[in-house]
Amino acid sequence: MKRLVLFASGSGTNVENIIKHFHKHASIQVTHVFTNNKNAKVIDKCKVLNINFLSFSRGDFYTSNFILNAVKDKADYIILAGFLWKIPQNIIAHFPNKIINIHPALLPKFGGKGMYGMHIHKAVVENKETETGITIHFVNENYDEGTIIFQKKVSLSVNDTINDVAKKIAILEKENFPRVIEEVVNLEKREPNKTYVNL
Repeated sequence: MKRLVLFASGSGTNVENIIKHFHKHASIQVTHVFTNNKNAKVIDKCKVLNINFLSFSRGDFYTSNFILNAVKDKADYIILAGFLWKIPQNIIAHFPNKIINIHPALLPKFGGKGMYGMHIHKAVVENKETETGITIHFVNENYDEGTIIFQKKVSLSVNDTINDVAKKIAILEKENFPRVIEEVVNLEKREPNKTYVNL
């Protein structure tokens, strides 16, 4: 059984979707949710879905091995599902090509520090983009620069608002994120040395 630990910072929409997707899955399970926000709504979702969770501080994450020690025996993969902090090197080194993030834009456009959530959608609208989308990628030491696994585009109209863009992206995330995670894990089981997949 391959184990997933989900990291989240906010409402947990993607977390809920992923947990439900893998509920009673034959070979993949979500074991825990880790959050850097003790007041995050994702905690309420964990309680409803009966998933173990752990909240942690910045010090736990960046100045000690607390989180690495907590996660390494619980996970084969780490999934960033709305998690906003940069992953420290000690965790990246322990999980090479085993940390997967979703970004609500078509990287390399609208990536980097400070580019998340509605900030991205606002930039997309202000830049008069005719399309946007999602990027699912492996995580390395730099924001949004890891190997791209999957991208999906959606067209935009000149009348689309920031909220319209957000709704379109939410649909893409719901339809694709759990499926792509499943494909990556299944590919790794079939071809252990393959670290790149274009689904």
